[in-house]
Amino acid sequence: MTERPRGTDPHFTTDPHFRTAAVRQGDDPTAQAILSAAVQMIAARGYHGTSVRDIAGFAGLSAGSIYNHFGSKHDLLVTILVRGGEALVESTEKALLDAPANPADRLDAIVRTHVGVHAENPLESYIGNSELRSLDAVSLERVIANRDAQQRIFDRVVADGVKRGVFLTTNPTEASRFIVTACTAVAMWFRPTGPASEEQVIKRYQAVARDAVAYRPDADN
Repeated sequence: MTERPRGTDPHFTTDPHFRTAAVRQGDDPTAQAILSAAVQMIAARGYHGTSVRDIAGFAGLSAGSIYNHFGSKHDLLVTILVRGGEALVESTEKALLDAPANPADRLDAIVRTHVGVHAENPLESYIGNSELRSLDAVSLERVIANRDAQQRIFDRVVADGVKRGVFLTTNPTEASRFIVTACTAVAMWFRPTGPASEEQVIKRYQAVARDAVAYRPDADN
């Protein structure tokens, strides 16, 4: 088992049971192992500090096994970031569909999803923040498109609340961006063993989001 290199990100784990959110139903066990190893190694050493051989060794595979599933190390990075973004958007859209009609509950629902996903997937979030520079132009556009789609979900919910007189903010675009940025940053500090549980953090950020949009409870019906 590869040990954690010195000076690496504190999120790094050598948990052999770690399963990345980049894994999808239908991925065979080898692909799952490769993706999970890649996330752990890239989070620990950085994209340029990690070789295909490193990933293979961490996963207990040969380098040839990597190339049987992914064309290159870059393909692995793209898969991790694109799949992660797509999964976040899909989960948030579903949360919105399942939420009650009133704006505050809709905001709570998407904040819950965004905070939860980032709290539970800190390695992927870390890579998403640190390795955009390692993507080619086409792949970067794909990743940014998912982020823009996620932002638009929040924009719609906030704009609807303002239109209905439930959110009193005069800066809805800025409020929406602030909420997404704040919720994303949870991945940088949250620890399951920390003083606050994931549920407590979600509740706090729901309150922060309501404050950001100047929620007016008496108008929410």
